Amino acid sequence: MFYVSFYTPNPGGFDRAGEVYPRHHAYVDEFALGGGIWMIGTFGDPATEGAMCVFRSREAGERFMSGDPFVTEGVVVASAVREWDPLVYDAT
Repeated sequence: MFYVSFYTPNPGGFDRAGEVYPRHHAYVDEFALGGGIWMIGTFGDPATEGAMCVFRSREAGERFMSGDPFVTEGVVVASAVREWDPLVYDAT
């Protein structure tokens, strides 16, 4: 079981993404070292389509989102952390 949260660009704050990105990137790297985040990435054009984060636990997702500079500084609006039960196929 995994947990996901989606970022929606904040029209009133996304113009600051470049300024805030170094803090966000450092936060992601530090959080990933602890194993709580599995994947993170943007959809197409992040300024209009946003991004998604995949976590190994609900607690990790909630903790990550509560401290992510993109969220705390108003660059994006984060969705609630939702349970995700993917089917995974081996492509061999």
